[in-house]
Amino acid sequence: MKRFWYSIGEAFSNFPKSALIGVALFLFLGAFGSWLVPHDPNLQDLTARFAGPSADHWLGTDHIGRDVFSRLIVSARTTVVAMTIVVTFKLLIGVTLGTFAGFVKGRTEEILMRFVELFMALPSLIIALAIIGMLGTGYWNMVLALILAFWAGSTRVARGVAIGILNRPHIEALRVLGASPLRIYFRHLLPSTVGMVLVYVSADAGGIALSIATLSFLGLGIQPPTPEWGQMLVDALPYLDLNPWMVLLPGFAITGVVVSFNLLGEAIALNRVPRDLRRSVLRRGRLVAASWERAPIEDPKKRIAT
Repeated sequence: MKRFWYSIGEAFSNFPKSALIGVALFLFLGAFGSWLVPHDPNLQDLTARFAGPSADHWLGTDHIGRDVFSRLIVSARTTVVAMTIVVTFKLLIGVTLGTFAGFVKGRTEEILMRFVELFMALPSLIIALAIIGMLGTGYWNMVLALILAFWAGSTRVARGVAIGILNRPHIEALRVLGASPLRIYFRHLLPSTVGMVLVYVSADAGGIALSIATLSFLGLGIQPPTPEWGQMLVDALPYLDLNPWMVLLPGFAITGVVVSFNLLGEAIALNRVPRDLRRSVLRRGRLVAASWERAPIEDPKKRIAT
């Protein structure tokens, strides 16, 4: 058990602390934020419009008297739920189709990958806008559009990972021993691919969160009165001169989440490639070498006599 927690701590020690704190705070607010808010995020009080920060309203109120702090916190939950659904289905679709293409090979693989490349040739946001244009606006239509816009990248990564796993010696040994193709696929290929692809899929969470805010800003995603950072931005734009904090606060929130996930994804990618030895490792190696140099050399004649 100690070794398990030590390995977890060693893995996280290689990641930027600021990115880990930002992602952890975002996920915590998404999970428990609705129980932490001091006010109903949709409660209107026209007598307290544009109120400044106070003990009752920590970040003030907006143009119709709603508490800005409560709306910011609840918006994190809205984004986390939508982002989690998109990432989950992106992983499921990508791993299923990618491993299938890498496993069967031949003409089926060529046809499937050409279809994937067709989706990857178009910007994800353009695909999402086209799908929302056909289905209409709304929360679930936005989630479906983002799933269909982002699935292709994970499929291509899963196919490459699957091909690399299938070329490993232990897979060849299983084939020689007579293991069935279904056993190789479900017991060895699929579980190994999921873990590796999950690393790359989680790195795209920042882009998905930004797409959710963008679609809501354009009026095509989450609709009012549901709190969402992009929706808060577009509501506050007419009052930029009167109360600029209404625009800056949700903008800071979006920027912090996207930057945190991008830094974490970059750290994950760099953590999977060979790196130079750290100074502590080099210092430990020098101490061991110095101790060997100071150790007395044993006389070979004494060793022979014994």
